[in-house]
Amino acid sequence: MADDPLFYIVAIACLAVAGILLFGIVTFGKGGDFNKKHANRIMRWRIGAQFVAVVLILLFVFIRRQTGQ
Repeated sequence: MADDPLFYIVAIACLAVAGILLFGIVTFGKGGDFNKKHANRIMRWRIGAQFVAVVLILLFVFIRRQTGQ
């Protein structure tokens, strides 16, 4: 599994989702003007990244099942 490049792409996508989520939590916790201005944008970025990550995970599982690995 570790030699599959799609595995690394999936891992990077999952880390990106986690990073965006943590950034959103930190800005929400601090509050203030930045949070009021950008909270919805950060949430939209997270949802988009999460969608891409889920699609990549499903693609990875589908390819692995087809090849029998």
